[in-house]
Amino acid sequence: MTTHPGEKKSRFDPDPMPRRDFLGLAALGSMMAAFLLSIFGMLKLPKAAVSASPAKKFNVSIPDTLPEGEAFIPPGRNVAVFRDAEGVFAISTVCTHLGCIVKASPAGFDCPCHGSGFTKDGTVRKGPAPKPLPWLKVSLSGSTVTVDEEKTVKAGTKV
Repeated sequence: MTTHPGEKKSRFDPDPMPRRDFLGLAALGSMMAAFLLSIFGMLKLPKAAVSASPAKKFNVSIPDTLPEGEAFIPPGRNVAVFRDAEGVFAISTVCTHLGCIVKASPAGFDCPCHGSGFTKDGTVRKGPAPKPLPWLKVSLSGSTVTVDEEKTVKAGTKV
């Protein structure tokens, strides 16, 4: 209810809130909300927000039915393991252009992101990849192949 000039104000009408009081209460409310949100964030700190990554050194059993020269890509890994008459070797399937995961193809490997192509031994057959796919360190213990994704070896190194 608005009052007109000369009209008496009722004692039951609330006093208008000055703008300065309103802004002070709004600032206080904002400060309390920020404080509560920061407490909530601090309570989440003890828990790790990232999941553990798989070990960079792992064992693989190459299927006996795998033809010579064909890539075996272990599930969940960015590695292609090969077996041929000279031995066993592993090549990273991470494209050297921008880090996309290359896919096995009849000609070797193809990058689905930017079209790079690699032969089965990792050599670049078409760009824009600047370098060949890196060969990874491999060791044999019986029929199990151990691949170390953190260590590269010279291309052509087989065990």
